[in-house]
Amino acid sequence: MTGPAQELLQRALSLPDNERAELAGNLIASLEVAHDLDIDTAWQQEVARRFKEVQSGEVKTVSWESAIKKGQTLLDQ
Repeated sequence: MTGPAQELLQRALSLPDNERAELAGNLIASLEVAHDLDIDTAWQQEVARRFKEVQSGEVKTVSWESAIKKGQTLLDQ
């Protein structure tokens, strides 16, 4: 990484979490050059499958707080 890019990274890391997340999303979106319809179709099918699993009771949902707590625990390990 070049000096200016490293400096920019350090400045970005000092931003609040929500601004870093928005910045990261915008940077990633800027790399998505081609729009792949096959990927969109696959995601739509996956969302529909998961929705049916929740609706049928095959899988149970968890609260957002619980998911965050579990994720943080995994990251801390």
